[in-house]
Amino acid sequence: MTSTGPGLRRTLGVRDAVVVGLGSMIGAGVFSALGPAAHAAGPGLLPGLALAAVVAYCNAMSSARLAARYPASGGTYVYGRERLGPFWGYLAGWAFVVGKAASCAAMALTVGTYVWPGQAHAVAVAAVVALTAVNYGGIQKSAWLTRVIVAVVLAVLTAVVLVCLASGRADTGRLDVGLPSGADGVLQAAGLLFFAFAGYARIATLGEEVRDPARTIPRAIPLALGIALVVYACVAVAVLGVLGAGRLGHAAAPLAEAVRAAGVPGLAPVVRAGAAVAALGSLLALILGVSRTTLAMARDGHLPGALAAVHPRFRVPHRAELAVGAVVAVLAATVDVRGAIGFSSFGVLAYYAVANASAWTLAPAPKARAVPVVGLLGCATLAFALPAVSVAVGAAVLAVGVAAYGVRRWARRRGE
Repeated sequence: MTSTGPGLRRTLGVRDAVVVGLGSMIGAGVFSALGPAAHAAGPGLLPGLALAAVVAYCNAMSSARLAARYPASGGTYVYGRERLGPFWGYLAGWAFVVGKAASCAAMALTVGTYVWPGQAHAVAVAAVVALTAVNYGGIQKSAWLTRVIVAVVLAVLTAVVLVCLASGRADTGRLDVGLPSGADGVLQAAGLLFFAFAGYARIATLGEEVRDPARTIPRAIPLALGIALVVYACVAVAVLGVLGAGRLGHAAAPLAEAVRAAGVPGLAPVVRAGAAVAALGSLLALILGVSRTTLAMARDGHLPGALAAVHPRFRVPHRAELAVGAVVAVLAATVDVRGAIGFSSFGVLAYYAVANASAWTLAPAPKARAVPVVGLLGCATLAFALPAVSVAVGAAVLAVGVAAYGVRRWARRRGE
């Protein structure tokens, strides 16, 4: 294992860890995912949200148990390596790095779309550069900025919920649960909504920077997930009550459309600003997580060893952060948002599948194994319920990673 310089500094407590998780989850997803999910599931949106929450809960519990046992940077890359073997750890790390790099680009483009639609790509690149600089200055600065962003976004979402429910235009009849699009629509909606939940892993990937990780991480992950679920459920009920599933499914900016329908169009610009701030929060936390997994993989020789360096003053993986920032900036300048989100979802679900399989090995008791089994089956089901293009591209990129792993092992054996 390769390591360069000092270790990372343990500065995050429970509150900061929860904030980092919320900054990842309560991001652009809640402003953008409800529309496509409603289009896929119709009145089955709320069951789709519940299914996504169940899978996310199982993944969170598996991640929390593993993070307490292995409090090192890298998350499931480390867990898979320690519990299942080097290949599975590598596969999880590869899925996370490439999937979340695409997600970073999607969040950056969301910022650009809301701030300056005509120059969305340029704004996205500028956002990546700025937040990479913030992360370079140290984890505490990142946690402080994330705390501010979470507070702003929660205030905006609270305003949306109160305006919709108090407007007199909300109709509980629009919340009637039905499955006109069938189970496939609900599953696809769950896969889309899972994208908005998948931020609690950021807490685990920062395990080397958390104080008392055996106590802090198992508390922070379910707390962050629980808060996000309550917020999402309130927003979904409020917006559905005003718009209905049909109108919600065709809304480009669902929450802005909801406040207009509630009779308060003046709040729409505030919602747009909140969406941009939320996307910035997600991008900030995503860059943190991807750079830490890059650090762990570089330490083990799966990525260039130079990326394992830790800055002697700021105590952050500065080369990994700069490399991740550069890759995301290139993607943000070139890719399409929808394609990035679909590919990211497939990669993240593959990552959590390895996490659940790893957690299954921790305890022999049937009750302890039930949660990771449900999580593993849920990840597989949601991954293959995604649009066919997302599945095909995601599987192809994972196959490239597997091929690279095989070539490297073959080269090492020949060199022995």
